Amino acid sequence: MRTILLLLLLLSFSAVAQSNLRPKIDEKANEIESKVIEWRRDFHQYPELGNQETRTAKIVANHLRSLGMEVTENVAVTGVVGVLKGGKPGPTVALRADMDALPVTERNDLPFKSVNTATYNGQQTGVMHACGHDSHVAILMGVAEVMAGMKEDLKGSIKFIFQPAEEGVYDVDSFGAELMVKEGVMEDVDAIFGLHIWSQMEAGKIGYRSGPFMAAVDNLEVTISGTQAHGASPWSSVDPIVTASQAVMGLQTILSRNVNITENPAVVTIGAIHGGIRHNIIPEEVEMIGTIRTFGDEQQALVHRRISEVITNIAESAGAKADVRIGKLYPSTVNPPELTQKITPSMIAVAGQENVIAMPPVTGAEDFSFFQREKPGFFIFLGGMKKGGDPLKTPSHHTPDFFIDESGFVLGVRALSYFAVDYMEGLD
Repeated sequence: MRTILLLLLLLSFSAVAQSNLRPKIDEKANEIESKVIEWRRDFHQYPELGNQETRTAKIVANHLRSLGMEVTENVAVTGVVGVLKGGKPGPTVALRADMDALPVTERNDLPFKSVNTATYNGQQTGVMHACGHDSHVAILMGVAEVMAGMKEDLKGSIKFIFQPAEEGVYDVDSFGAELMVKEGVMEDVDAIFGLHIWSQMEAGKIGYRSGPFMAAVDNLEVTISGTQAHGASPWSSVDPIVTASQAVMGLQTILSRNVNITENPAVVTIGAIHGGIRHNIIPEEVEMIGTIRTFGDEQQALVHRRISEVITNIAESAGAKADVRIGKLYPSTVNPPELTQKITPSMIAVAGQENVIAMPPVTGAEDFSFFQREKPGFFIFLGGMKKGGDPLKTPSHHTPDFFIDESGFVLGVRALSYFAVDYMEGLD
C-alpha cells in the first residue's frame, strides 16, 4: 500500500512539475545528435591538459556566441561561461561540463585517436580524454543549442559553465571548480546540474545517489625519520623502513575499527614508499604518499585525526619521528535529498523508470562538489558502456583503453535540458 501511495505521489508531482517544452527538447536533441558526436570526436582527437584547454575553450566560446549568448572567456584560467537569458522571468540554472584531458597515451585504434602529446610533471607523455570529458563538453554544447532554440519560452536564465582542470594541475594550489567559485561564477545561480559519463554503465541509463555520492579526496604525505646504520648491525639503528611498514598496517585498523562502514565507506591507500639506496644500509628516512577517500565532513575529520595519531604513535614507539601532512583536495560530492527528490521525476521522464539506477557511494572524486557547496546541486552518471557489455571487463576510466559508446550522448542532452526547464518551471 505504501509503495502504491509513493508512486501516486511521484506521478502527481511529475504532472505538476513537468515542462511542456519536453517534446520540443526531444525533437531538437535527436536532430543534433550527429553534431554532438562530431564535436566529441574532434575534442577526443585534440585533447588538452588542465589549464591548457585553449583550443577547446575557443571552439566552445565561438559556439555559444553563435547562439546569441553573453560569453566570458579565461574564467579560472581557460574556462568559458555563457549566459542564455530566457524570455520570461525566473531563476538562474547553471549547467556544467569539464574540459580537461589526462596524461595518458591512448591505445584505442580509432579514426579520431588522440594525436596530442605534452610535458606533465617534467615528463613527456601522450594526452587522452581517458575520463570522458570530451563527451561532457560536446553534450553541453548540444544542450546550449537546444535551449537557445527555445529561448523565448524559458522561465529564467541558463548559465553554461565549461570548466578547466577538473583532473587537477600539479603545480598550482587552486584550480578548476574551486577557482571558478572564487571568481564568482556561482553568485547569481539558484541551482546547478552536471553529469559524468560512466564506462561501466550501459548507454541509455542514468545513475544517481541521494546524499553523499562521490568521495572527498585528500593527499597523504608522510616522512618517517630514524637513525641510519649498517644493515649488518640493525640494533644500532632506528629503522624507518620497519616503522613505515608497521604504520601501513596500523592504518588499516582505522577502516576496520574506527569508521562506521554501515553508514559510508572510507579508503586509506598508501601508493608509494621510498627509502634507502643500498642493500646493506638502513636509511635515515622513509617517504610515503597515499590517498584518502571519505564521505562527509564528520567522517573526513575522524579519518584525518586517526591517521595522524596512528602514524605518530607508531613512530614514537619505535624511537622514530613522523611528519604527517594531509592536503585537502575535493570535498565529497553530495546530492541534497530535497533536490534529489524533486528532480527524480525528471530523470524517470527522460530515461524511463527501469533505466534510472540508485547507486552505492562511489569512491572516485569530482570537483563539482565545490559548486554544490555554494548552491544546491545535483550530479548524475550517464551510461557510456555498449549495451550488453560486461562492467568487469570494460576498460575503466583513466586507462589507455578507455572507450565510450556514443549512443548515450543524446540522453545526456535531453537529461540536462529536462533538469533545467523543469527546475525553472516550478521545482522550488
